[in-house]
Amino acid sequence: MHPFEDLPITAGAVGLHWFGQSSFALKDSQGTIVQVDPYFPRQRPADRFIHSRSPLHEAALRTDYILLTHNHGDHTCIESINRIRATYPDVRYVAPQESATTLEEAGIDPDHITVVQGGDTVSMGPLTVHAVWAKPPNGLPDDDIAPPDVTHLGYVVDTKGVRVYFSGDPVNTFAQHAELLDPIRALKPDIGCLTNHPDEGEFPFFDGSAKMAVALGLKAAVPAHYACFVRRDYDPSEWAAHLPADGPTPLIIPYNQSTEYKPQA
Repeated sequence: MHPFEDLPITAGAVGLHWFGQSSFALKDSQGTIVQVDPYFPRQRPADRFIHSRSPLHEAALRTDYILLTHNHGDHTCIESINRIRATYPDVRYVAPQESATTLEEAGIDPDHITVVQGGDTVSMGPLTVHAVWAKPPNGLPDDDIAPPDVTHLGYVVDTKGVRVYFSGDPVNTFAQHAELLDPIRALKPDIGCLTNHPDEGEFPFFDGSAKMAVALGLKAAVPAHYACFVRRDYDPSEWAAHLPADGPTPLIIPYNQSTEYKPQA
């Protein structure tokens, strides 16, 4: 049994486990466990991966639901999903269309898959999931950003005590666009798990990530999308330094570790 499964979660709090990259697990006070973009390949050549061992043996962590943000290999990883469903065949999936197609091609029952796009709301047991855009489907022509190759979503997960925002891979200029910010801001997330990078232009840079966190009214922010690939790593303390002193509070979860988060009054 994985330690996260045993982590006690108090009422009004949420458990978060970060596996590296943008792979998270969420646990509510009732014990519901959701994995977000599980990515745990076993073949890990040293010139590509920082860590030689996968952060999760998939059979060890009971999983009720899987959220997929987009159909890229490090976010929709059939290798990992197949090992999860081999032990937990009743797992249910929420995914954009391209990821859903990949799941069905792998032999997953379509009845176990809920297809969503930005603006949709679905239930996952006691949880409510709101799908939001990470990259606008038509791109941002004024920013010289072309339409994305696949649907890119983020999610706000309401645990009936804490609302957690998972950004997926947001467009670089996300913080400059009210049409992207407003639907998330209206959901009033407490904490956000944010993809960013200091110099890779597909994603918000550190200052853009900080502006995004402030604009969304987050109480706390977690950096993501590092500590996996050799060529896509960064120092999270440098990201945290861009957040204003009056908040959001940076929450840096150590690699492959868990925490309980409860919003401060």
